[in-house]
Amino acid sequence: MEPDNGTRISEFLLLGLSEEPDLQPLLFGLFLSMYLITVLGNLLIVLAVSSDSHLHTPMYFFLSNLSLVDICFTSTTVPKMLVNIQTQSKVITYGGCITQMYFFILFAGLDNFLLTVMAYDRFVAICRPLHYTVIMHPWLCGLLVLLSWIMSVLHSLLQSLMVLRLSFCADLQIPHFFCELNQMVQLACSDTFLNNLVMYFAAVLLGSVSLAGILYSYSKIVSSIHGMSSAKGKYKAFSTCASHLSVVSLFYLTSLGVYLSSPATHNAHSSATASVLYTVVTPMLNPFIYSLRNKDINGALKRFLGVTGRKITE
Repeated sequence: MEPDNGTRISEFLLLGLSEEPDLQPLLFGLFLSMYLITVLGNLLIVLAVSSDSHLHTPMYFFLSNLSLVDICFTSTTVPKMLVNIQTQSKVITYGGCITQMYFFILFAGLDNFLLTVMAYDRFVAICRPLHYTVIMHPWLCGLLVLLSWIMSVLHSLLQSLMVLRLSFCADLQIPHFFCELNQMVQLACSDTFLNNLVMYFAAVLLGSVSLAGILYSYSKIVSSIHGMSSAKGKYKAFSTCASHLSVVSLFYLTSLGVYLSSPATHNAHSSATASVLYTVVTPMLNPFIYSLRNKDINGALKRFLGVTGRKITE
């Protein structure tokens, strides 16, 4: 169907995860619970790190940034989905869709870059322990986070501007619970070759560079741990990386699984369901992974909650 250049697109329809009326209350309750857990869990990590001077180190500085980004990442998609379920409306405006897509790409990119920066931090801590405080200076930590923001903003802006040049026809139904970039491009009537080229080139470039950096860091870490003579030293070194490695595996395996399986299955509904893993489940689990068996975080949380509890009772 040829695009009607005289018609201005004003809204899209988000089909969500299911169109079954009986499932809507269940989906609402499930996603509301996961969203509240995500926000509360990550917010506690941010507050615990900021309130405890013992955690004012590069590792926890990056962790608090990751937690803050995860709150924003989930908040770009889930609240709109909950509103649509509650109001029984699937409508999202054209401007709202572009805005949601922009921030989703932005915070997904930040997650990607921050996980890479955290891998570098662990590499320096284990492989260059005597030079750790010199290398991971506060200004470098701030610079790494700033560069992550700049690259994510530029990438998100590029993808959004590429979508703005597209024309859309009568079929404005997005088989997803948010305005996902690939689904938006597929709905377009105009030529999308350049969009697909930029989209996949950016994904391969940014994703492969970050993943290569993480794999290189951990190859050096494993080699360094293997060379340690003390079993206690090996355990301590590995325990500092276990949480980050778990989050990296969860984030990359779920996101890569979705985007590699989508072209093979050609099933947009399956893709939308699988997207829940990295858009909602992963940010929700991150606080539990980082606080589990982490004495520093657990101690900071107890002190923060204890101080807060005393202030409330006074």
